[in-house]
Amino acid sequence: MSVVTDIVATYRGPRRVIRRIIAAGPREDRALAILMAGCAVVFVAQWPRLARESHLTGGDLTMKLGGTLMAWLLIMPLVFYTLALLSHWLLRATGGTGEPFAARMALFWALLASGPLILLWGLMAGFAGSGPGLTVVGVLWCFTFLWFWMSGLAEARRST
Repeated sequence: MSVVTDIVATYRGPRRVIRRIIAAGPREDRALAILMAGCAVVFVAQWPRLARESHLTGGDLTMKLGGTLMAWLLIMPLVFYTLALLSHWLLRATGGTGEPFAARMALFWALLASGPLILLWGLMAGFAGSGPGLTVVGVLWCFTFLWFWMSGLAEARRST
């Protein structure tokens, strides 16, 4: 299935989608592509907020975009790999039999699949600024990300 179709299907049943992704076999190139796509979506979601901040403060947008680019496309992938390893160790410590690849895919897919909500958050931050709407969308994104990740970890726990 296409990535967009899988993202839509994840909102209906995240365990089914991640089960199918894990069952396709361990391919690190696919895992890295999903992670980098998720990080790129988060980076793009920051653009409206950064443009608003630069306009209001008179700051340099290019510098802010450069720093955000470095953070999301160079540093955060390493953070996500570390977090995936820690989650795999936690699953193993609690009796899980899954492979490290499955734990990575659970986290990486949760980031990419929750991308539409982080894009909405970015638009809210850029156009409306801080307020209750931005908070609601941010909390909704956090819960959705955690729901996708925990559902993926439940599948990763028993994958072999």
